[in-house]
Amino acid sequence: MRTLSSETIHASCIAIDGRAVLIEGRSGSGKSDLALRLIDRGASLVGDDQVIIRRDGAHILATAPETIAGKLEVRGVGIVTLPAQNDVSVRLIVSLVEAEIERMPIGTTRLLLGVEMPLVSLRPFEASAAAKVAAALNHLAH
Repeated sequence: MRTLSSETIHASCIAIDGRAVLIEGRSGSGKSDLALRLIDRGASLVGDDQVIIRRDGAHILATAPETIAGKLEVRGVGIVTLPAQNDVSVRLIVSLVEAEIERMPIGTTRLLLGVEMPLVSLRPFEASAAAKVAAALNHLAH
């Protein structure tokens, strides 16, 4: 089965060991900031602010629109250029929230272009947020 559908979504995306993490949240919620902290821990940029996702068989692949590929907004610094990856398999969705987070959430998922993806909600500015993304990716996304 080849590409079934694609769309551009409002999210940032990083890759850790070839596995993409979509970071979603309202404008100004900390998507780029969390992506930057993950990149500082060794992740790679896929896309910032807008990401093209497309389904290819049972996989969802993420890439940045050509016009913003390799660009990351660093608040207080400006737009910086970084190496970026394309067509990385999405394995996790991180939803940024301001509300309290459940201590022991029960396996939450979301359909993304018809493929069920693990979903975690995180408070983006907690000191442990980047570590929690890495832990969730290792724990939930096989």
